[in-house]
Amino acid sequence: MAHELTSPSLPQSASPCGTRPQWWRDAVIYQVYVRSFSDSDGDGIGDLRGVRERLPHLARLGADAVWLTPFYASPQADGGYDVADYRAVDPVFGDLADADDLVRAAHGLGLKVIVDIVPNHTSERHPWFEAARAGVGRDRYVFRPGRGPGGAEPPNDWESVFGGPAWTRVEDGSWYLHLFAPEQPDLNWENAEVRAEFDSVLRFWLDLGVDGFRIDVAHGMVKAPGLPDIGHGQQAKLIGIQRLPFFDQDGVHEIHRGWRRLLESYGPDRIGVAEAWAPTPERLARYVRPDELHQAFNFQFLNCAWDAAALRAVADESLRATAEVGAPTTWVLSNHDVVRHPTRYGAGDPVAGLRRARAAALLMLALPGSVYLYQGEELGLPEVADLPDGLRQDPAFLRGDGQDGLRDGCRVPLPWTSEGPSYGFGPAGAWLPQPAEWAGLSVAAQTGDPASTLELYREALRLRREHPALGAGDAVEWLDAPEGVLVFRRGGGGGVLVALNTTAHPVDLPLRGSPLLGSDAGPAPGSGTAAAVPGTSGAVPVLPSPAREPSSGPAAGPDAEKVRVPAESCVWWAI
Repeated sequence: MAHELTSPSLPQSASPCGTRPQWWRDAVIYQVYVRSFSDSDGDGIGDLRGVRERLPHLARLGADAVWLTPFYASPQADGGYDVADYRAVDPVFGDLADADDLVRAAHGLGLKVIVDIVPNHTSERHPWFEAARAGVGRDRYVFRPGRGPGGAEPPNDWESVFGGPAWTRVEDGSWYLHLFAPEQPDLNWENAEVRAEFDSVLRFWLDLGVDGFRIDVAHGMVKAPGLPDIGHGQQAKLIGIQRLPFFDQDGVHEIHRGWRRLLESYGPDRIGVAEAWAPTPERLARYVRPDELHQAFNFQFLNCAWDAAALRAVADESLRATAEVGAPTTWVLSNHDVVRHPTRYGAGDPVAGLRRARAAALLMLALPGSVYLYQGEELGLPEVADLPDGLRQDPAFLRGDGQDGLRDGCRVPLPWTSEGPSYGFGPAGAWLPQPAEWAGLSVAAQTGDPASTLELYREALRLRREHPALGAGDAVEWLDAPEGVLVFRRGGGGGVLVALNTTAHPVDLPLRGSPLLGSDAGPAPGSGTAAAVPGTSGAVPVLPSPAREPSSGPAAGPDAEKVRVPAESCVWWAI
């Protein structure tokens, strides 16, 4: 199944990233959840060969890099984030030769490759933990005696992110810490052997040719001395901002400084990306100081409501915090751990949800810094909320501890074609069922349709490359705008003007310049119904004001014209 790999119409090195210095500062990085991206062998599970065969899609989209979720040897208790061997590919995903082929193919298309590294915990099947259970090398993990009569109670009141106690008792009566699932015991980063092992693991993959690492739970690893009680329940949640004695401890920064030195020993273009949950933008910026990591995920932006004032506040706070340490800001709307943003924004209305999601995408792509796209967002895919309970694999759901357990809904395999048993995901079925309406949202169905979300993303990324004012830099110039509307300028003369209208009615703004792109237009491809989710034509209507009188506004002047910004949309102009 060759897919697009040898497509003669696709130019090599189609992505602009190449070897340009500090490529990560404004890169567009595409997240691949390997299990759900593309299946090459018909077992219903995505694999590395499937990713390699679909890389031209990412190059054509305009991505600079691909980030791969864990594909290491694992029992798959948490989608591969429970690693049993950090130097081996799990057979369900292929082998080391497939990983090597993927890296080479990506580089041939001008794409950088970032792989996940999971340093906070291993799998319970890791040889180290199997030995620790038997009493050998326990200092590599966090073991403690229990409290109460006979040590029958956990050592403290910490809770797992996935629900329930963060401690499990072993045969001899002692307890081990797992901030996530019981199958994911936490490592003890005060142990020098642990630190040396991960240096070796990073070197292994750098030697294979990867361009960087996304560091899972980069705010973890170090726990407060004495492991103090928290004193209340409902402590931690995925992508949270709570202050906790087991997250965002100052000691993690020493680890990241060591990794920065290791990365730089391989050259100036290898990077580290922190998946760090921090209570404030200022705390998050500590992870990207000049001697630490290169990027950190901006979860404040992902968690922001569909509200103009809130979006501006998050953008300002994020840019200010990272500018103080000389680092780029990152922007992300969805990932493999959260409900897809068209569904989040829609609050039960899929039409409004995708309309707002498309507008948010243009806002995000116009802000200074680097952007992360989650697979399928370029297709406008919604969350799948009605999966049968028997097919779900999210450990939060399986534990039944009151957690939402909705992560499976954002991990449903991608539709590539409008036909076939899994819409082109693979030659057979898929590990999670895809909704029938996804046939009309597939890559094949949307390609070439100017009203499609896919073509909106392709055009937006093309324009982002063409206009230096987009992406690069570290600031925006906010201009006066009505309530519920954001207007800002990127660059001076020859720059770009951006307007986001979050209100339920169109707004006319006096502007100069020529339209580049807009997020709002007609029905989605293949829908055939009046209630279809909207797409985009890419054309922004420019309506001359009747008297053409000078007026105050974002870019008013003697030659200003009235530009109508549709309800819940975003538009770009060249100025």
